[in-house]
Amino acid sequence: MTTAAPSLDFGPYLDVSVHSSAGANAPPHLENQDNYLVIDSTGSAVFLREQAGQRQQVAHWPAGHMRVAVLDGMGGHGRGREAAEAVVAGLLELPACRTLGELSARLDLLHGQLQHHFGCDPSTGKRPGTTLTMLELRPGKPALLYHVGDSRLYEMIDAQVTPMTVDHVPATAFAMAGLLGEHEWQQQVHGEHRSQISQAFILGNAFANPAELADDLYELSPRNLPSYLYHLPDRRALELDPRAVYLLASDGFWACADPRAWLARWPRLFKGHHSAHGMSAALFAEMSSNPPPELHIDNLTAIVLRPLYKDETAAPISTQQLYRGEP
Repeated sequence: MTTAAPSLDFGPYLDVSVHSSAGANAPPHLENQDNYLVIDSTGSAVFLREQAGQRQQVAHWPAGHMRVAVLDGMGGHGRGREAAEAVVAGLLELPACRTLGELSARLDLLHGQLQHHFGCDPSTGKRPGTTLTMLELRPGKPALLYHVGDSRLYEMIDAQVTPMTVDHVPATAFAMAGLLGEHEWQQQVHGEHRSQISQAFILGNAFANPAELADDLYELSPRNLPSYLYHLPDRRALELDPRAVYLLASDGFWACADPRAWLARWPRLFKGHHSAHGMSAALFAEMSSNPPPELHIDNLTAIVLRPLYKDETAAPISTQQLYRGEP
């Protein structure tokens, strides 16, 4: 079953749509451990609880501020859906953040609180976890990106599909240690499907010491990333390009034998649609009717953000000029 969120108010400059599904042609019993959160400019929020769409008004939400997030609970560690739901609940309580420092500090605190709440499974010794890729959309300023795990933010301009985040996976750890060059890293992360992860919200990280799981989150930044990934730190201000379509998505969308060939189909797929809802519906329909070869059945969640600014010659502009929302 696919869940589509109802219309939200992001003002006149942004068109937004969110969909979530247990998977393309998934068996009926497959649990959707993904989640999402969209808070519009009026504080109206949509998300999943027990795999069903919910709507809630966020108290004291400042007019014009917005938040979008995609989460992918780690089923292999158990309680993946519960972990993603707990983070969404925390994000609903998280005040609108004005600076990157405030956003990072509050989310790091939430990470620690949820670690304490969940503890470790006594039978497996494992802790649950979830990815978290989110944008905090502030009036009059660039968006704030916060990223943990291997969900992704993509930017699409014409036929170019560009990843805007770095996957927290073993290949990235090897690259940070100087053991993988750019070509090898690109092949392992974007040219193949691998299911391992090196860091997740609640779970902790294996970047600081690959031999053990540390409690804290390990921020990837120019201080520790190789030169070819310097420009993609996990936590940064991000000017949204008015020519682009942005996609926040869980990794079920590229869990196939040749992810590059599949992603190259996206711009043509989106081009025939003139709304974020049409684009996301087309993406989910393509996954069901014409999926990439050797697709691994996994949960699917996507948020499409489509700028409505019409000047194709314009440079990237601030969110004061470019609010993004579904009319």
